[in-house]
Amino acid sequence: MAENTVDFWFDPTCPWCWMTSRWIKEVETQRDVAVTWHPFSLAVLNEGRDLDPGYRKHIDNTWGPARVATAVAEQYGQEKLDEFYTALGEQIHHQKNKEGTYFEKAIEAALAEVGLPAELAQVAFTEEYDEQMRASTRAGLDSAGGDDIGVPLMSINGVTFFGPVMSPAPTGEEAAKVFDGAVALASYPGFFEIKRPRNVGPIFNIEQK
Repeated sequence: MAENTVDFWFDPTCPWCWMTSRWIKEVETQRDVAVTWHPFSLAVLNEGRDLDPGYRKHIDNTWGPARVATAVAEQYGQEKLDEFYTALGEQIHHQKNKEGTYFEKAIEAALAEVGLPAELAQVAFTEEYDEQMRASTRAGLDSAGGDDIGVPLMSINGVTFFGPVMSPAPTGEEAAKVFDGAVALASYPGFFEIKRPRNVGPIFNIEQK
């Protein structure tokens, strides 16, 4: 049994969630940790909310990646879900591949990269896995204790919170040090929130600093 457990809820389209997930992937190489990945839908979270028209258009386009991620989780399990999220995140956030409805071109490229059936891309346009996707999203929110949060959403040793939000994602021993701090915070029953204003955007590569 791993020393620490992490449950990580992700919407593939969220750049901040992507950065935090890359930190957790780095932590896997530095610490004894068992990570479980859970699809999360920002489209579901924002259903019925009065959003700015531009942001509403973006949110409505996020159905596809979360749907396909859920299908991968249901059909192929954690290992392939991990691989697919990594490939899809690379397409969306690094390659800036946002072509087509529901990020369909990025989805197709990611499926091909990890050796999954091309026809899974069609799940983006159906409600076939919406029940499971909604349940996964709800499980994350319920674990955190409310609907007023989004992703990155993670649970460390059973304690769920939003964040941490970082730019760029730490690497090497620095990633491990930050994780040790998060474990320490999560271990205190009275810990709820820590936050400061952001003054940088998502930095996907260290060279951008």
